[in-house]
Amino acid sequence: MRIRIAALTAVAALSLGAAACTQAEQDEAQADANAAAANTGEAAQEAGSALKEEAAQVGSAISAGAQEAAQEVDEATDELAAKADQQKAETASDTRGN
Repeated sequence: MRIRIAALTAVAALSLGAAACTQAEQDEAQADANAAAANTGEAAQEAGSALKEEAAQVGSAISAGAQEAAQEVDEATDELAAKADQQKAETASDTRGN
């Protein structure tokens, strides 16, 4: 939103500069346009920094979620392996008992 406002300000300043009659008015319009361009650049940089920070936070959340999911899968497979070993032991004792 800030970028859009700054861009509109720059366009308005350039339009005023084109319509200005005297050299002083043209110089003032150019100064306004330069200031608007600087503001646009600063706003874009701030937006980029904010996006970078948010992306880092999202990346951290995804990484933490993936690690938790991997741990849960590991625990589940350990439990299944233990149950399978127990079932094998029960089966082996049943066949020896007959």
